[in-house]
Formats: sequence, structure tokens, C-alpha cells
Amino acid sequence: MVDRTLVAGKLADLADRTARVRQHRKPAADLKQDRDAADLVAFNLMIAVQICADIASHLIADEGWPAAKTLGESFTRLQERQVIAVEVAAALRNAVGLRNVVAHGYAGVDVDLLQRAATQGLEDLDAFAREIAAWALR
Repeated sequence: MVDRTLVAGKLADLADRTARVRQHRKPAADLKQDRDAADLVAFNLMIAVQICADIASHLIADEGWPAAKTLGESFTRLQERQVIAVEVAAALRNAVGLRNVVAHGYAGVDVDLLQRAATQGLEDLDAFAREIAAWALR
């Protein structure tokens, strides 16, 4: 059985992180000049994607579904159970790549990619939150 209190809390944390990204995002050219803003955007995006992965892991465990072997696969598992849409699952699997780059410091973050994630990517995170809320908090 899904722990609704836990999911609601995670969704609130996700909303806070996406709000912080919106607060600090700038055009790519400006992010290239303002490392502090770029770092704030990157960090909050990384945490937002991690929160999504945490939610996915909790739902999978609570429902007794087969465990995912990777973070990306956890979104596939939710898609298979019709918790999230195909497009949202694909977007979140891609977002795991950005999360990994930020979390592990792989050769720096491409600022153009970061800016796209801070705009278009937030729509995907918002869609994930809506779909999770509709499924888990029903």
C-alpha cells in the first residue's frame, strides 16, 4: 500500500525544487557568465530528479512490483503500470543523465543543456508530479 503521506511530502519537496530552478534560471549566455546561478539551477535540478527517482522507488516497493535495476528503469516500471505516461517516463530517463553529470561532476555541465532542462525539463517534472498525484493520492 502506498504511503500517501510520504508521497505528498516528496511532491512538496519536488515543487520547492522546481520553484527554485524557476527563480534562478536565466538564458544560457547569462548562465555561462553567472556560475552561482548555474550551480543553483544544476543543484536544484539534480535534487528534483532524485526526488522523482525516490518517489518511483517507493511506489515500486510499496506495490511489490519487480525492482528496477537502475534509476532510469524505475520510470519504465511506472510507465508499465500506467502510473506515468510514455513521454514522461522517457523524459525522466533522460533527466537521470543530467542528474548523474551534476552529482558526479563528469566533465562539467553543458550550460545549453542545463538551460533547456531549466525550461522544457521543468514541464516534464511538473507532468510527473501531476501524474503521480493523480495515481497515488487518489
